[in-house]
Amino acid sequence: MLNSRHFNIFFILFLLAWISLDQKMHIGAPAYGWLLLIYLSVLFCGSYFIRLGFFLKSICSAQTQEKCIAITFDDGPAGEKTERILDILKEHQVQAAFFCIGKNISGHELQLKRIIQEGHLIGNHSFTHHRYFDLYSVSKMRRELEDMSQNCHSVTGHIPRFFRPPYGVTNPNLKKAIQQTGMVSIGWSIRSLDTVIHNQDRLRKRILRSLKPGAILLLHDTQETTVKLLPRLLEDLRDRGYRIERLDKMINLKPYV
Repeated sequence: MLNSRHFNIFFILFLLAWISLDQKMHIGAPAYGWLLLIYLSVLFCGSYFIRLGFFLKSICSAQTQEKCIAITFDDGPAGEKTERILDILKEHQVQAAFFCIGKNISGHELQLKRIIQEGHLIGNHSFTHHRYFDLYSVSKMRRELEDMSQNCHSVTGHIPRFFRPPYGVTNPNLKKAIQQTGMVSIGWSIRSLDTVIHNQDRLRKRILRSLKPGAILLLHDTQETTVKLLPRLLEDLRDRGYRIERLDKMINLKPYV
């Protein structure tokens, strides 16, 4: 798989060869603009698509042929919606992973405890989930991760080991922050887009047509559409022969430090 290091080496060698060719054939300056555009486009795609593992290796699925799937929720705890999701999961005897935002824990401490008590796991989704998180320095990113983990520990006694990057964006700074904190980056193989798709049938079809053994499904416990769709979705998964497994068990890694 192409990563940032290999790409940079390849691009430097290619650029040197291009400069040598330009000296002989006088290709001209505009061609260098196109090379720069291609370079920046690859970096953008590498940052935005977490499954590429361009800057940072993330676990986006389990290597298995068994029909199992892990369900994950981002951006909570979110009050009443999270409570309803927990009720649905309890009714269907399903365990999920909740990637929580640290600042959202205040006022929802009992909810966080309920997540643990009912057999689900908590992951780190940064402290603020700021829109400019991917522009932060290494030290600021590390503080985001550590502050969320500290808040979680003070309420539940657990320090999350799993981290999901806000917006799924990765870059060299985040790679260093994750390495320094000893965390494991978790991505997804099915991005539901439930934050923008509010039609239940459309959302359901999008998820089901992407099903594969070992899939990690990304949902959000902040969305009303997701709450309403969840009971039917759980039934659909089982009707298709899928076992819903808790994330840490499916990827065989410890979820807490």
